[in-house]
Amino acid sequence: MQFRHEVLDNGLEIVAECNDEARSTSLGFFVRTGARDETDDVAGVSHFLEHMMFKGTPTRTAEQVNLEFDALGADYNAFTSEEQTVYYASVLPEYQTKTVELLADMLRPSLRTEDFDTEKKVIVEEIRMYLDQPPYGADDIIRALHYGNHPLGRSVLGTVESIEQLPVEKMRDYFRRRYSPTNIVLAAAGRIDFDRLRGDAERYCANWQRLDAPRDISPAQGANKFRIVHKPQSTQEYLIELSDGPSATDADRYAAKILSVVLGDDSGSRFFWELVDPGYAETASISHHDGQGSGSFVTYVACDPEMAVDNLKRIAEIFAEVEAEGVLETELVAAKSKVNSRVVLSGERPRGRLFNVGGNWSQRREYRTIQDDLAAVDRITTVDLQNVLKKYPLSKHTTVIVGPLESVSEEA
Repeated sequence: MQFRHEVLDNGLEIVAECNDEARSTSLGFFVRTGARDETDDVAGVSHFLEHMMFKGTPTRTAEQVNLEFDALGADYNAFTSEEQTVYYASVLPEYQTKTVELLADMLRPSLRTEDFDTEKKVIVEEIRMYLDQPPYGADDIIRALHYGNHPLGRSVLGTVESIEQLPVEKMRDYFRRRYSPTNIVLAAAGRIDFDRLRGDAERYCANWQRLDAPRDISPAQGANKFRIVHKPQSTQEYLIELSDGPSATDADRYAAKILSVVLGDDSGSRFFWELVDPGYAETASISHHDGQGSGSFVTYVACDPEMAVDNLKRIAEIFAEVEAEGVLETELVAAKSKVNSRVVLSGERPRGRLFNVGGNWSQRREYRTIQDDLAAVDRITTVDLQNVLKKYPLSKHTTVIVGPLESVSEEA
């Protein structure tokens, strides 16, 4: 296993974990742009742009893009988050150059007005579908409440209004500024010919225009707010709580992820035994998300409406207990085993390593092996978890309740 890193003259970074024992190759362009980089007048444009990348280039139609990937037998896709947009493909090693060429061509799309107008309707329907399905946009609602005017409060999809009012000229301008090679990482994992990869990047990306693409990564100071959203058509009540947590560069992020497993894993956690196993909730989980400058803990519970008030109390009691008494050693050991298993299982495929290598470099300019992550997990102690709870108490959170209930006391 060997890590390689190069930077082209225009600022495009290339990182790769080369494994001669691998039987496949995974490649991806990690673009440091997402909802947090937008403004009100272009809300949702990052996700919209992701769609437009598949609509054709000056040298390929949309159909040709898809047919050529299919001809390679590629497993390919893209996604957009608050912080990045990623375009990736997994192929046999002999198709490395062709895959780089295809992905690179996609990243310089035509952005034709007629395609823009057609895809706008698709995005609007996607937003409406998202709002019509459980938990009815609660993720966006709670981020907006908790973060207020901070960039992390923005919706990845945007709104129906922001998308309908978005002109193609603003998308083109956003693309020009955010898709600068200085803001993109070409990552690879698996059986990689790195010298050829660098040559491929030079051949297909060296003419990309270099621009500055700054990002506001100031820490967010989350509020502690409460909102109930009445959805009479819902058969369940959804309880979502959002609290601050360690960021992507905070050493406490490993302890935060262990803590989330202890409290909210889908089996064997405190939430499982105290909410799911007794039948008080269908689903109950806690997850830690680390972003640049800020992180968060997200609590998610789905239950019968008549159980909602009591479940809010149960959650509060679980948080109060763990903040006062900490985590048991047996809980820590079990959580470490789960996390270590997930790290190893994910790392067995080049696809899993691609997201690890590319994500780490995009967020922290850091390369970490599987062994590095396992060692970091093994070093965590119950004291580390207690320190996270002191810095980021779960009892201080924003709460959003969505479902058929018309009112719920904030003191519930």
